[in-house]
Amino acid sequence: MSEERSLNFLEEIIEADIAAGKNDGHVQTRFPPEPNGYLHIGHASSIVLNFGLAQKYHGKCNLRFDDTNPATEETEYVESIKNDIKWLLQGTGMKWANELYASDYFEQIYTFATDLIMKGLAYVDDSSAEEIAATKGSTTAPGTNSPYRDRSIEENLQLFAAMRAGKYADGEKVLRAKIDMGHPNLLLRDPVIYRIKHAHHHRTGNAWCIYPMYDFAHGQSDSIEHITHSICTLEFIHHRPLYNWFIEQLGIFPSHQYEFARRNLSYTVMSKRKLLQLVNENYVTGWDDPRMPTISGMRRRGYTPEALRQFCDTIGVARRENVVDLSLLEFCVREHLNKSSDRVMAVLDPVKLVITNYPEGQEDLFDVENNPEDGTGSTRKVPFSREVWIENEDFMEVAPKKFFRLAPGQMVRLKGAYIIKCDDFKKDENGKITEIYCSYLPESKSGKDTSGLHVKGTIHWVSVQHAHTAEVRMYDRLFSVEDPATAEGDFKDHINPNSIEVLPAAYIEPSLATAEAGKQFQFLRKGYFCVDKDSQPGKLVFNRTVTLKDAWVKEMKKA
Repeated sequence: MSEERSLNFLEEIIEADIAAGKNDGHVQTRFPPEPNGYLHIGHASSIVLNFGLAQKYHGKCNLRFDDTNPATEETEYVESIKNDIKWLLQGTGMKWANELYASDYFEQIYTFATDLIMKGLAYVDDSSAEEIAATKGSTTAPGTNSPYRDRSIEENLQLFAAMRAGKYADGEKVLRAKIDMGHPNLLLRDPVIYRIKHAHHHRTGNAWCIYPMYDFAHGQSDSIEHITHSICTLEFIHHRPLYNWFIEQLGIFPSHQYEFARRNLSYTVMSKRKLLQLVNENYVTGWDDPRMPTISGMRRRGYTPEALRQFCDTIGVARRENVVDLSLLEFCVREHLNKSSDRVMAVLDPVKLVITNYPEGQEDLFDVENNPEDGTGSTRKVPFSREVWIENEDFMEVAPKKFFRLAPGQMVRLKGAYIIKCDDFKKDENGKITEIYCSYLPESKSGKDTSGLHVKGTIHWVSVQHAHTAEVRMYDRLFSVEDPATAEGDFKDHINPNSIEVLPAAYIEPSLATAEAGKQFQFLRKGYFCVDKDSQPGKLVFNRTVTLKDAWVKEMKKA
């Protein structure tokens, strides 16, 4: 049974609301992504939080797309977001109660804007964006009123209707809330709430040419859906007074906004703009490149939804922003894959080993355990023959004292098979080892060993006769510095040149030949790997998900 953890501050707020009988004890949350890019690990925290709170308090969570900017939104992003959420929440029982869009409410939001005009709380402004910015003032000086601020209600209604009818060009007019140009919070200095944008919308087509700004659409959409706890990241804390002002002036359902701190991740960037740059400028192969911090990239790399949810739970919810070490995420991935993935044998940097006293043409089939952690004791058949591939690094011509793998005169066990002794080896003209010659002890068969020998080293292998070839992509961290967004120069200057190494011809055991895309394995002694979607029959591609141990800790200590 897991340890009881203390409530986070959002749970404390919700429990206090329930105890006070607010909203009849009902909890309604929402996850409101903008469909202008793929979800990343930061969104994963928000998904787990919003859906988790709804589940814990027997409420509901809506999926609502904030599709108020037609110039940047695409149906591709909508579908990818839905797929990512379903994948992340699989097996939890959590799912969205309703799939909604801010565009569902365009008519209602337009009516809300008209209501503000009729109350004398909104006006049409002909000023340019530059002119509006120039009159905003500063944190130490008040703004100045627009020359159009005192238009009559009738004129504003007429002009706003003409904006909707398409009579004006982009930027020619905007609708602004009439609040206070001297307000200490600059966001309340007559903010723009509608702008003209003649652009095709992914859902409403060309029905609209005016669109509400996020600050106006957000709270009103929450209110329409009776969201009780609207949870945002900390950068929206200064928007909350405006959120409340609109709701109060319109007299609609009083949704409440609460903020939690964004969690940034080391050795990557989380800005959608920067991620889009990486994609568009071909630094990566796409949004689902396994080096990207996107949910789809992590899924392709071999991360599991259980590991991502564990990571989100581990970092928790806080009020102060900080950077989370990528090593913690990798730890969660290792921990889950250690329990869930089968152990298999693959040789990534091969050298041939010949067992000279093993009869030519003879084969053995060994029962090798799949996963010692899953408790099932299941095994698979692994074929063995006179010639096997082993890793180059498992042989040394001149071995140091504590090298327990192969060297002239030394013995090791071939995993699940026999003890062998190195008798000789062959080099090419460049001094590279091309073949290793060994003899085996027939009485040392794994599970039936009567040799009485105890060797310290065990190495993995793949039978030459039965091996299949695969491409292996050795992924590492995308950036070489901890915080590329704040490092000197352009963030792209810090891309890790070794973030991918492609091994075109690794040898894998035959049980892997039919592995399907997305399936995860532990390559014994090498790390965790996942079958990539680029795989084809007879030509598998594996992505390294994560190393067996945190190699970066050693590198940082060296530095």
